[in-house]
Amino acid sequence: MQLAERRKSPFGRTVAWFTTPPTTGSWVYQFLIYPLLQIILFIIVISIFLTACAYLLAFLFPTPRPNIVLANLISLQLPGMIISGISIGFVYSMVALGYTLVYGVLKFINFAHSEIFMFGSVIGFEIMRRIADAGTLPDWNPILLILMMVLLAMLVSGLLAVLIERIAYRPLRNAPRLVPLISAIGVSFFLIDIVRAVEALVRNDFNLTYPKDGLTWLTTNIPFPIGATPVLVKPTSVIIVIGAVITLVALNWFVNGTKLGRGIRAVSQDQTTAGLMGINVNRMISLTFFIGGAFGGAAGVLFGLNAGTITPFVGFIPGVKAFTAAVLGGIGNITGALLGGLTIGILEAFLNGVLVYYPVFGQRYTDIFVFAILILILIFRPSGLLGERVDEKV
Repeated sequence: MQLAERRKSPFGRTVAWFTTPPTTGSWVYQFLIYPLLQIILFIIVISIFLTACAYLLAFLFPTPRPNIVLANLISLQLPGMIISGISIGFVYSMVALGYTLVYGVLKFINFAHSEIFMFGSVIGFEIMRRIADAGTLPDWNPILLILMMVLLAMLVSGLLAVLIERIAYRPLRNAPRLVPLISAIGVSFFLIDIVRAVEALVRNDFNLTYPKDGLTWLTTNIPFPIGATPVLVKPTSVIIVIGAVITLVALNWFVNGTKLGRGIRAVSQDQTTAGLMGINVNRMISLTFFIGGAFGGAAGVLFGLNAGTITPFVGFIPGVKAFTAAVLGGIGNITGALLGGLTIGILEAFLNGVLVYYPVFGQRYTDIFVFAILILILIFRPSGLLGERVDEKV
């Protein structure tokens, strides 16, 4: 019995380059240069494509409103749209990794992951709020403060994800697929109500605003000399990009270059065989949940710093978009989650920048257009952009 042979297309070769990590070359190339090249190439390709689409729209509808020349406005806003899209896209990518890691091992969608993301943002708020209440917030080194917030949120969120797996998912591992799905939805509501109740009791409010008094480094926009006029970028956008790139590169090294990473990949391939080979399956699954939860917590802190105000319900919309990013990239594919998140983030930023000039639509229709485009992509590529079709035996 042989697998049906497929003709290799240029797209297929491109997908293979993205999805197959290099097995030769130096450590620096495999785990640093290669993933950074992936990220840069993603951003360049998506940005060029969406820029062309934006100018095509400006050519077809040059004056959506009186005295509004769309092409000129796109030229002015283009760098800001790309930077904004990259920053929010990395947030979606980091959350999407939690979905895709768990699915890759258990073939299960952890719908409580969006609330783990929310929990991480609350942890970041509590750290900054308590430091501000002590009156020492302006004295902190910004790098040290953000590093501490991210690391603590990753630790707490990762442990929370492990606890959820142990209590809510492990007893249902052999149950029909819908049973753990319902359990995940229940855990999601439970986390929302717990956070809401605790914050209401402690602070008499669950609309939580990150304190920024005295933090000039967080409130002063950074000028980037792009084009004739410098583009003002929020410091939190720069922090998100740097933090996300570091964590994504670290994940690539962990999954593809460590013994524990090989164990996780073995369990994702075949749990029974991995157990017979001496791998502790439960430990690998718990480790997967910890890593996914840690990424969700880090994304929550970065999102909270950028948004400024969070609530116990803040995880729903980013969670839905991150899950969509995981499906768009190819559920279970780590590189696909990165591609899907950046695609949605940059697409969202472009639509926000363009639709505002159309009186019929406006920015409130951005999500409708985003998901309509994603549905069209999945119609023609049901397995996702980097998902691989399983060949049938003949």
